[in-house]
Amino acid sequence: MGYLEEYNKWLTDPTFDEDTKKELEALKGNDAEIEDRFYRSLEFGTGGLRGVVGAGSNRMNYYTVGKATQGLANYIIKNGTQAKGVAIAFDCRRMSTEFSERTALILAANGIKAYLFDGLRPTPELSFALRHFGCTAGVVVTASHNPPEYNGYKVYWDDGAQITAPRDKEIIDEVNAVDFSEIKLISREEAEAKGLLQVIGKEVDDLYIAELKKLTLNPEIVKEEGKKMKIVYTPLCGTGIVTVGRILPELGYENLYIVEEQKGPDGNFPTLEYPNPEDPKAFTLALKLAEEKDADLVLATDPDADRLGVYAKGSDGKYHSFTGNMSGMLICEYLLDQRKKKGILHADGVLVKTIVSTNMADKVAAAYNLELRECLTGFKYIGEQIKFMEQSGKGHYEFGFEESYGCLVGTHARDKDAPVAVMMLCEAAAYYMHQGITLWDQMLNIYEKYGYFKESLRTLTFKGSEGAAKIKSMMDNIRNNPPKKLGNNTVIEFRDYDKNTVLDIATGKVTETGLPKSNVLYFNMDDDAWICVRPSGTEPKIKFYIGVKGNSFEDAEKKNEVLTNAFMELAK
Repeated sequence: MGYLEEYNKWLTDPTFDEDTKKELEALKGNDAEIEDRFYRSLEFGTGGLRGVVGAGSNRMNYYTVGKATQGLANYIIKNGTQAKGVAIAFDCRRMSTEFSERTALILAANGIKAYLFDGLRPTPELSFALRHFGCTAGVVVTASHNPPEYNGYKVYWDDGAQITAPRDKEIIDEVNAVDFSEIKLISREEAEAKGLLQVIGKEVDDLYIAELKKLTLNPEIVKEEGKKMKIVYTPLCGTGIVTVGRILPELGYENLYIVEEQKGPDGNFPTLEYPNPEDPKAFTLALKLAEEKDADLVLATDPDADRLGVYAKGSDGKYHSFTGNMSGMLICEYLLDQRKKKGILHADGVLVKTIVSTNMADKVAAAYNLELRECLTGFKYIGEQIKFMEQSGKGHYEFGFEESYGCLVGTHARDKDAPVAVMMLCEAAAYYMHQGITLWDQMLNIYEKYGYFKESLRTLTFKGSEGAAKIKSMMDNIRNNPPKKLGNNTVIEFRDYDKNTVLDIATGKVTETGLPKSNVLYFNMDDDAWICVRPSGTEPKIKFYIGVKGNSFEDAEKKNEVLTNAFMELAK
């Protein structure tokens, strides 16, 4: 069916309500907008849904959310686990409250109990809650760090991690088989009367916070230095205020300053172009407040509080930014060093990272005699590794992180957890302050110890159906014509995760990647350099990850620039 036929179906089919039809009627004559809304069905991918809010098959709305939920319900029933129920959380975004309640009521209509949070909560708390209640699955309504016009729908399974293969494909098949007319729904009153809707809140918060506090390593130092340390924090109008705003004062940090303009939940993000702690512009107000308060740390979490961005003041009095790789390695080094000194580092400990994260992690793992495991991009694969360790009885999870500003300390959740990252980063800062150095000084110490690793990310955006075709064409061209030399670096190994192949350039020998199939290309080069290319799973972008190792900041910066320019020229 073409996009115009689908558009006319939504205008005439009694399945769709009058408000939806009214919104669509207003688009008549705007063919470009109609095509964008209907040229495809919003894809329920391996992580769920994500898209612009609005009417249409390629939008986030009651019907696309309903189809996803009905498909999930059908899958749960086929697996016979409906008695366990499903936990549901949501963030501050437009329609998040409505979509989460609709999800709960569709599940209830299918005889599946829903545990629905009474207000916005961080994504990692959902992961914790579904494990606490013994649920078969979980849903978070969030678009994470996407622009304001987006919302999303992420699905988790009973281990607390987002769905992975083969379950992800099985659920996708169930969702795709659902017709909008087949979506079941009951009223909130009926769901509550049947005991199929339970509102949860503070009792889960208390348990979650208690689990985080168990992870502290130097509580006395925190209390001592917490009297002096100054912290500026912004939740970027999102869910972090619920947990970060609570746990830091409870641990003893007496000088916490929250950016007032970004404190309250607001899905329009009026003071932000882009609610993403990876974007320096997101720190504008926080850095201004930091200058006023002479703060030591400046922290930001994204709207669903699974990512953490960091600035810290150095001995030079300047505020220095930390990438996700940098903050991840800082927390990692502190954790492993302190656990080793306290005799609680596991002999069979495991450090987990994604393939696009810094290779400094390899050096850190070797220094502490840990096994290093690499996963595909996406924290669900790190969470999956925890499950594998528990099931096999081999290996103990020490730490996991990804370059996109996410990490997990502990196993209370199975997704990246910004509240616990904030807690551990502040504890590390307090510990180093106790030693007479700043957090930035310690970052420099880490570079001196392991090498000056430098990573960067470039993206190209191509919207709509033509954009999707362009991204596919670019991936195909790179895949079919892999370079043997890039800038000053020689390609040693070419990995195609979609074909499950690793090509040794020198010998021509082909082996398997050992990881699940994914549309990802990876070039391993000499001198600790690498490049990875993949389409974004949540936005109309193609991403290029570049990593090098230098002898100094300047050397690493220059090497990264040369390699980046060489590859971007090839990509064009």
